[in-house]
Amino acid sequence: MNPVINDFVLNVATVNGSGSQSSNMIILKALFRMGIPTGGKNLFPSNIAGLPTWFSIRVNRDGYIARKRDIDFTIAMNPATVAEDIREVKPGGVFMYNDDLKFDRALLRNDTINMAVPFRKIVDGVTTAIKMKKFLTNMVYVGLVAELTGIDKEVLRKSAMDQFGKKNASIVEENLKAIEAGAAYAAEHFKNPFPFKVQSMNKTQGKILIDGNTAAAMGLVYGGCTFMSWYPITPSSSLAEAFAGYAAKYRKTADGKNSYSIIQAEDELSAMGMVLGASWTGARAMTTTSGPGISLMSEFAGYSYFAEIPAVVWDVQRAGPSTGLPTRTSQGDISFIATISHGDTKHIMLFPASPQECFDYGQTAFDLAERLQTAVFVLSDLDLGMNYWITDRFQPPTKPFDRGKVMTAETLSTKAAFGRYEDSDGDGIPYRTLPGTKHPMAPYFTRGSGHDEKARYTESNEVYKRVLDRLAKKFNTAKTYVPAPIIENTAGSKVGVIAFGSTDIVMAEVRSQLKKNGVEPSYMRIRAYPFNQDVETFIKSHDRVYVVEQNRDGQMKNLLTAEFSHLAPRLRSVLHYDGLPVYADAVVNPIVAAERGQMN
Repeated sequence: MNPVINDFVLNVATVNGSGSQSSNMIILKALFRMGIPTGGKNLFPSNIAGLPTWFSIRVNRDGYIARKRDIDFTIAMNPATVAEDIREVKPGGVFMYNDDLKFDRALLRNDTINMAVPFRKIVDGVTTAIKMKKFLTNMVYVGLVAELTGIDKEVLRKSAMDQFGKKNASIVEENLKAIEAGAAYAAEHFKNPFPFKVQSMNKTQGKILIDGNTAAAMGLVYGGCTFMSWYPITPSSSLAEAFAGYAAKYRKTADGKNSYSIIQAEDELSAMGMVLGASWTGARAMTTTSGPGISLMSEFAGYSYFAEIPAVVWDVQRAGPSTGLPTRTSQGDISFIATISHGDTKHIMLFPASPQECFDYGQTAFDLAERLQTAVFVLSDLDLGMNYWITDRFQPPTKPFDRGKVMTAETLSTKAAFGRYEDSDGDGIPYRTLPGTKHPMAPYFTRGSGHDEKARYTESNEVYKRVLDRLAKKFNTAKTYVPAPIIENTAGSKVGVIAFGSTDIVMAEVRSQLKKNGVEPSYMRIRAYPFNQDVETFIKSHDRVYVVEQNRDGQMKNLLTAEFSHLAPRLRSVLHYDGLPVYADAVVNPIVAAERGQMN
């Protein structure tokens, strides 16, 4: 049988805290540097070290690097999950296991290639240092994988050196020896042709391998962010940490002083309050969190909406409700954020679908927040935020910052009067002044309670209704500013598919499989809420529209139904909500079944 070239899924089952992440990243980087499309997903526990963790690497010559359910090649290093790991390898796949593990060998299957490796014996030949052996065990499987699949040895070595960085030279040398020992064992003991091989390609040239949180941190620096307050929470903490690193490097004055401020708040409520305070003074201010933190921010979200203070909130979504599954992904915060706060509120949401958009939205979110004078929520998720994706190198933005309607002392001097909450242009967006503006008309009271057009306190029911109507008009105006959907129409198709956010990553593969099944839908990727006219037009032009999302209740479909109730009968949900990233079959199978039912 000829080996499968550049098309397989490798899954490594280890123990959290064992140091396996470095090993996995060496393999991932080596594949990437060989020009092969690849992606890595880390499935890790939310509790203490010692619990099971898996790292999945997908190699695909066609560029499909979203999660794939079928596992071709498993490396089992954790006795607690051996039985599960054996079951999940597809027939004809490879099950490699640490021969030192204590488990019933009768569990091994006859329809898989089973490979026992004495990891302890191999590591004993590399070092006598007891503390190092646990970590070097992982490096052994790097060598095994490289030798069996044909990873370029020099590329592998460079990837390892890059991963180790500036560690002690002797430690680096021991790790390299462990990799070589693993490769030597494979060459000596596994003579039969291995069923999965890699060959160099040229599909990653000029690209980078990055996670969405790091991309967002870069984008926020370029987007003019000078203030961040946050409270640690999985899976958003790495965004804040990355921003701190980039700000320390790039946000410096000419004399080398910091031109930014980062505060770890006592909780998410305080973090949001600090953002509003900083933004009120004119800073581009943001916070990052996940679902439980969003819950705590609801009071200040309403304050931002009613007092009309810009803010950016980057929500890296995870599975809920409550604490939920902190290390699992979801698109479950949509309904909540759309109207977060009590009373009549509507909030702007952005849905990045790639590291590139995470980078781009670093500026876009601030431009919208300041133009519309309100909180803008960017809804990423754990899969996009913490896992690794191939993307083009980021280019610094050239578009000037949009600071919105800000009255300066000079512009005020040309006015007869100034009302902070007046709609002088008819778009629902008032003008604002910043503290310290030297003009007698500049000052006003910022109120979260009832106020009139001059920012004066009032409980007049007529005035209150007028303010709410203007805020609704402003939200309608936002449709013309938010990113438009990306639409790929298929001529003559009566079927449409809608996705958003990280779900888009699987859609190219989905559409390819649908075509093989006789379904060729048009495709629209929603990038923002509120929806603009293109969204309604797309739904109108198709008889059946499948809305694909990663939550139980069809939250995006519900928003679309509320907005376009006359089109509701055309909308159907395709849902995936087990906490793991969506995969192609989970979308393809229900659509094919529904379309065949339609034809019958």
